[in-house]
Amino acid sequence: MANKLQGENSPYLKQHEHNPVQWFPWGEEALNKAKAENKLIIVSIGYSACHWCHVMERESFENDAIAQTMNKFFVCIKVDREERPDIDQIYMIAVQLMTNSGGWPLNCICLPDGRPIYGGTYFKPQDWQQVLLQIAQMWEEKPEGAIDYAERLTQGIQQAEKLPIQEIPEQYTYQDVEAVVEPWKEQFDEKNGGYRREPKFPLPNNWIFFLRYGYLNHDQEILDHVHFTLKKMANGGIYDHIAGGFARYSVDGRWHVPHFEKMLYDNGQLLSLYSEAYQQKPSLQYKNVVEETISWAEREMMDPNGGFYSALDADSEGVEGKFYTFEDAEFNLLGEDAELARNYYNIKKSGNWTEEQINIPFVQAEDEHIISEAGYSEQEWDTHLKEIKSKLLTYRSKRIRPGLDHKQLTTWNALFLKGLVDAFRTFHEDRYLKLALGIANFIESKCCQNGRLLHQPSDSNRTIFGFLDDYAFTIEAYISLYEATFDESWLNKAKTYTDIAISQFYDASIGTFYYSGIDAEVLIARKSEIMDNVIPASSSTIVRNLFKLGLLFDNNEYTEIADRVFANVFPHIKSYGSAYSNWAIQLLELHYGFWEIAITGEDVKSWRKELDQHYIPNKITLGGTKSRLPLLENKVGLESKAYLCQNKTCSLPQSTIAGIIELINNKQG
Repeated sequence: MANKLQGENSPYLKQHEHNPVQWFPWGEEALNKAKAENKLIIVSIGYSACHWCHVMERESFENDAIAQTMNKFFVCIKVDREERPDIDQIYMIAVQLMTNSGGWPLNCICLPDGRPIYGGTYFKPQDWQQVLLQIAQMWEEKPEGAIDYAERLTQGIQQAEKLPIQEIPEQYTYQDVEAVVEPWKEQFDEKNGGYRREPKFPLPNNWIFFLRYGYLNHDQEILDHVHFTLKKMANGGIYDHIAGGFARYSVDGRWHVPHFEKMLYDNGQLLSLYSEAYQQKPSLQYKNVVEETISWAEREMMDPNGGFYSALDADSEGVEGKFYTFEDAEFNLLGEDAELARNYYNIKKSGNWTEEQINIPFVQAEDEHIISEAGYSEQEWDTHLKEIKSKLLTYRSKRIRPGLDHKQLTTWNALFLKGLVDAFRTFHEDRYLKLALGIANFIESKCCQNGRLLHQPSDSNRTIFGFLDDYAFTIEAYISLYEATFDESWLNKAKTYTDIAISQFYDASIGTFYYSGIDAEVLIARKSEIMDNVIPASSSTIVRNLFKLGLLFDNNEYTEIADRVFANVFPHIKSYGSAYSNWAIQLLELHYGFWEIAITGEDVKSWRKELDQHYIPNKITLGGTKSRLPLLENKVGLESKAYLCQNKTCSLPQSTIAGIIELINNKQG
């Protein structure tokens, strides 16, 4: 018998529709039932590609005895964290306050009104059953204790990440930047790249910060560590050497054994990172990573509507990583190339993933002699390796595939759009821009209603209006589309969505952006998202957009809001740079300044292409033959010229891009 999840469209919810647990989706039916029957609520949160979510389902939610306990004493609600990040955010904070840790699956036991009283992540079946019985007994015998605890915990949830109003500094100094960087770089892993921690996450925004800081501050040691990290990640098992694309993280400290799920948001940001790193220091490896990742996404993650799906599962046939791993003998399909490919990808008879006695292809940079000894130049090997990969991909594609989460989220599509635009501007591949425009058209046609963004396309069950991250990342992506095409319609759409975001999410009285809109469903708390994580915070992203749009439109309101919010966060950045990396990028821009480069005339596209061959991380690019933008006023026309502007002052017109580069170099010293 199917439960109440049978009509849902979320792949994660549908995975649970035949559990013996009488699951409800989040909504009035479940919440009203809990209140009417005075029953505690179980809010169980996960996502379709989550390995330990699958494990807990098999062990506990498909267990008839445990299901009987859950059904008898609780109203059980399943939530897809990607579909309802606002709900996930609240209960994640609750569990972190209770246990000092978090993750998924996330399981919270709540009062009938939704206020949490107990929570954790993965539970073994016997532990989960025991917890359920103990809390059910407490609710029956001493409900006042649970109510008192819920009141105190809810206050903590409501206060978490609330920041006091701070005075806006006259300027941000070099010392401010160094106060962030010095303790942060102490975490660098000199042996394996990244940070000295396990598991290892790619954290693209962190490395974009260090790439820009290293360049602007002429810090070669930092730049070397960024490139060392990027090469380690691209060589490691976390990267899919056969098809392209990165897994979510590696469980070990050397990027070898991935947690095999592939997420759209990781790969979109990594496109941006590797493209920008190539601009700073060209590398054939970076170019291949970008091309292979885009090809993978286009082949396996793209819907005919132009948008992209959310994720590929870690598991296939009930085994984590089975789709991606190889037995030694399978490489025999390569014929005379088999032994060379085994050596290159570190394939062993007993397996290089020793716990599972199976092989995860990875590369060791120190083994480059293998290629030279085989008689290949770098370019020859690159060409031949593509042939080897093609054969392995054809072979692997016949296996049973991991599950696909076909949700199409506005936020994640915007991140991938931005990655495609960055790749286009670095590598000048028109296909990348075409894919990016396809995503933009998908957002406008499927993820927009009455002028407002949706979190995902509407379905027969519900319409979920956009959260702050949907706006922030779409605005960021549209600004990048404008800079790549000089089509001002994208910039105007970005401005329109910015005005909606301010009216929906900004509270001027406390100088913060809330994550949920002013007319969103009322939950037990209305939260702000301040700290950057694997994805930058929606607040840091909207603030960075406001600074840019303030410059582009000469809009003081945008700049004043951005200044206010940034000043409130600023004292916290140096406390934990990795968790404030996007704010730290903004700090760089406030200290080092922004170059506004205006290109006019019939050659704008070729000049923009020439400009993008130079690494200038702190720039905005404008252009066209006609424009209503203040900075281009009285400058546009058919004659090709370029201007370098800063602080509302522009240079004399330059007749070449080389002239602009010379001006920048002279001003930077």
